[in-house]
Amino acid sequence: MRLAPFLALFAALTVPAADRPNIVLLYADDIGWGDLGCYGAKVIPTPNLDRLASQGVRFTAGYCTSATCTPSRYSLLTGEYAWRRQGTGVLPGDARMIIRPGRPTMASSLAKLGYATAVVGKWHLGLGSGDVDWNRRISPSPNEIGFSYSFIMAATGDRVPTVYVEDGGVVGHDPKDPIEVNYKSPYPGEPNLKLDSERAKLKMDWSHGHNMALVNGVGRIGWMKGGKAAVWNDETMGDTFADKACAFIARSKDRPFLLYYASHENHVPRLPHPRYAGRTPLGPRGDAVVAFDDQVGRILMELDRHGLTDKTLVVVSSDNGPILDDGYKDQSTELNAKAGHEPAGPFRSGKYSILEGGTRVPFIARFPGRAPAGKVSDALVSQVDLPAAFMRLAGGDPAEFLKQDSVDSSAALLGGAGRDLLISSTQGGQLSIRDARWKYIPGTGKQGKAAWKSVAVQPGKVEDFKRDAAEQGKDRLFDLLADPSERNNVAAANSEVVARLKAALEAERAKGFNLPLGL
Repeated sequence: MRLAPFLALFAALTVPAADRPNIVLLYADDIGWGDLGCYGAKVIPTPNLDRLASQGVRFTAGYCTSATCTPSRYSLLTGEYAWRRQGTGVLPGDARMIIRPGRPTMASSLAKLGYATAVVGKWHLGLGSGDVDWNRRISPSPNEIGFSYSFIMAATGDRVPTVYVEDGGVVGHDPKDPIEVNYKSPYPGEPNLKLDSERAKLKMDWSHGHNMALVNGVGRIGWMKGGKAAVWNDETMGDTFADKACAFIARSKDRPFLLYYASHENHVPRLPHPRYAGRTPLGPRGDAVVAFDDQVGRILMELDRHGLTDKTLVVVSSDNGPILDDGYKDQSTELNAKAGHEPAGPFRSGKYSILEGGTRVPFIARFPGRAPAGKVSDALVSQVDLPAAFMRLAGGDPAEFLKQDSVDSSAALLGGAGRDLLISSTQGGQLSIRDARWKYIPGTGKQGKAAWKSVAVQPGKVEDFKRDAAEQGKDRLFDLLADPSERNNVAAANSEVVARLKAALEAERAKGFNLPLGL
């Protein structure tokens, strides 16, 4: 008999359920380092997030794992870098689920310790095992990988199907009006949003790529037919998700629980409730950040109401860096320029980019009595570590995640030290590696594409994106302590640092898969 696993299990079982912390993970969408007041935002009021930071640890070197959402969410739940596995890029709305039942996840491991587990909000990790029939129970869903409750959107707000899915079933489904979804061709008789006459009718016009299905006066990606009674209301989506999150807390208050709250704010299309209109000078994008802050406030109030605040670890972060124009004409670029708002803070670029603006994101942890209040930490922390950290803090054994890419960062969440090295990636497979001071980006051997056309997240910085594309062919090294905006490539003057980080990155690449491909 192997003694170590037995002792780990015994240790977990001897931690009384009443002493295990609740865990609330609040995950924003496309919200940048510079979008919160506690990180320097001047024109976006975020009092609830700022209060969390004042009551806990605010990280200045907190990272998602990828500059786009699906791979970041995959890593967050599995403890494995998404770049290790094919098929983990940004998914269409009808994709099969990419986390297979049977593999360890943050939720399944905590469930084994007696936790009630819920995911509420944006999923975007696929559903089902092939062609999904949206008119029947969908399996696998989050419920098959450890979540005892799920209330989600299948993908994103700009992709069909535009319906909620609760515990594997479409909410409000009418058998007399079956739902059909495809990403190959339009259904006959549907509006052609490429025509000027049809575009003129839109509530929010598209700038690129959102000219297929028409839902609630807005163009989407993909085509959908039927399901009229099930279609969500974009403007009340935030309230709906917050309602479901608070209800889960209320009914789970007598046992330890994990709540993974994945807000859709402020992914496109940005259509926050009208009560947020004008709360910032930035238009829908800024107003959507305020909406996220309000959702955070509601969840914190629910914890207070049930006397759970002091026994709950709350972690806040974002799936990737910010973006302004991501396919809709919501004036985000113009209004951010006018207000002088920098959504990525001091960092260059944003969503889709390997530069710091793409993956260095807000990261806050509050754990009353365990983590110091008001601490600003420069510890390196990554979302890929959260499954292991949560298991450790719950009294469990994090070994199954440590076999992947997780590092036990529980000490960092409590105000201590973090990682030694950290890897980031992009949708296109570009990687970077950093330590406490240096960041290395291997050259691709050729000039990159001028992605600045669609991802100009920082007003007036088009030249930065052109320069980034031009420099992708050669190795780059940045001194992040002296040059956080990554403007000066110092690789030539620091060949020994380049060699060290390059070797460390190649060693990680060589590890390959740690689990069977079916899991």
